[in-house]
Amino acid sequence: MLNKGISEEELFTFLADRKSEDLDHDFILSSMCTVPHSVAVRAHCMFMETNLGDPGLFPGTMALEKLLINRFGSLFHCPDAGGYATSGGTESNIQALRLAKALRHDIRKPNVIVPESAHFSFRKACDILGLEMRKAPLTRDYRMDAGAAGELVDRNTIALVGVAGTTEYGMVDPIADLAKIARQHDLFFHVDAAFGGMVIPFLKKPIPFDFSVKGVTSIAVDPHKMGMSTIPCGCLLTREPDVLNSLNIDTPYLTVKQEYTLAGTRPGAPVAGALAVMDYLGFAGMKAVVTGCMKNTQRLIAGMETFGIPRAATPDVNVATFTCDKARVPGPWKVSWTCRKHLRIVCMPHVTLGRIEAFLKDIGESHA
Repeated sequence: MLNKGISEEELFTFLADRKSEDLDHDFILSSMCTVPHSVAVRAHCMFMETNLGDPGLFPGTMALEKLLINRFGSLFHCPDAGGYATSGGTESNIQALRLAKALRHDIRKPNVIVPESAHFSFRKACDILGLEMRKAPLTRDYRMDAGAAGELVDRNTIALVGVAGTTEYGMVDPIADLAKIARQHDLFFHVDAAFGGMVIPFLKKPIPFDFSVKGVTSIAVDPHKMGMSTIPCGCLLTREPDVLNSLNIDTPYLTVKQEYTLAGTRPGAPVAGALAVMDYLGFAGMKAVVTGCMKNTQRLIAGMETFGIPRAATPDVNVATFTCDKARVPGPWKVSWTCRKHLRIVCMPHVTLGRIEAFLKDIGESHA
């Protein structure tokens, strides 16, 4: 800490200099987050000081969180779903497995089954909770092999995980088939829809992944991804509205005497931002956003293939992957690479058609 404070002008000059070192979103093609919607920013600023960890002090903000969960519950075909706003998919996934373990506390050496494509947050969750993580292989189209997953189940299995919109390839696992396995073995079935949860419902032909599928126990979804909310904002939803009470611990000096959340202090601002975007755009507005992102994904795939760069997969959501050498991608574009060394681009709302065309132009010129 400085011995003596600096002027406001000096301070914000310094901050502006650091901000200028951040990458420009015009060239970021690898992120599952995007520039927040203007209504999210405005709502966020209205609720900057609110703390959902002590909700009795902020009953209005708490009401917004309940509305957000209700909005997602309705979107996911379970209006009475329980849940709460998390910091994002990692926290939601940790809490889902924590809940699965609490519900099967009689199992001394519990294991969970996840796809090879599962987000790295499940490794964190298993490390924290002392769970054995069993990885089911993927099929040729990069979806979880349901048959192989079923063969991994034993008497110590407490949970099964499927992904709706995988991070690397944008695929939806066979949720209905996995749900049957979960029902047959009485397993907690968690769907990680952190990305796909705000894409799939708005597709022309939505793929069943949510509570409309019998056997789905919980769902993770991130409004700060395709929901264009401010960071951080995720949600964990449960089919049974009160099941999260299994995680309650005493909080005697707060305005509530028990809490089941993972974090103590929880910002209300991004929750207000998430709800603001959903209510401002409505279903039709979100469908338009998703339709645009999917069209841009298709244009990107078609354009890359005209340069002899084939797709690695045909995605279900707006993630495009290609068999491409790293040297073929010109700067200043920021892309990413999958574990299988495929070029990966996420066509988020800030990745407009104009940006896609500019990228394709640079790809073409670099190999002319």
